[in-house]
Amino acid sequence: MPESELRTLSGEKILLFGKWDLSEVKVRDRSLEQYICLRPTLAPHSEGRHEKARFMKARVCIVERLINHIMRPGRNAGKKMLATNIVKRALQIVELKTGQNPIQVLVWAIENASPREETTRVIYGGILYYISVDVAPQRRVDLALRFICEGARNAAFNNPKPIEECLADEIVAAAYGDPSSYALRRKEELERIALAAR
Repeated sequence: MPESELRTLSGEKILLFGKWDLSEVKVRDRSLEQYICLRPTLAPHSEGRHEKARFMKARVCIVERLINHIMRPGRNAGKKMLATNIVKRALQIVELKTGQNPIQVLVWAIENASPREETTRVIYGGILYYISVDVAPQRRVDLALRFICEGARNAAFNNPKPIEECLADEIVAAAYGDPSSYALRRKEELERIALAAR
């Protein structure tokens, strides 16, 4: 049975948070298709089952990966329920703003914010060089999620606006190519440095 046809015991379709259908979300970027997991799930919480095996994070729902990035530094560390509620409210705001499935908007934001090129350091003859390299698809998704969460965190810092609204604004701005998006600015900066290091 294909994953898109999975159903609950009562025969209903599996909807994320009981609201959004993941089976109708499409990934436009063919290189990222394998690394953006859209398996139907009721609650995005895998309890770290992917942690021990290499590259298994590609099998974790993309919304849970966003939650894990929101949860990371400082005050939010380890508070998964708080991070889940932040992301859930942000997705509701995205749906109100765009009228689209918010998971689809999130996927567009990841596709737009993922850099294609970056630099790495090479030491040759005692001299350090920076050379331009292509970015692996899984790292592209990781960097896009990191940039989106950093942008939301920076916008909410010392600001009366709650982080849910900041995260929703960042997702919408990155999805629709708004130049005010922190994630898009970071992506362009990385690619500009890589272009100079060719």
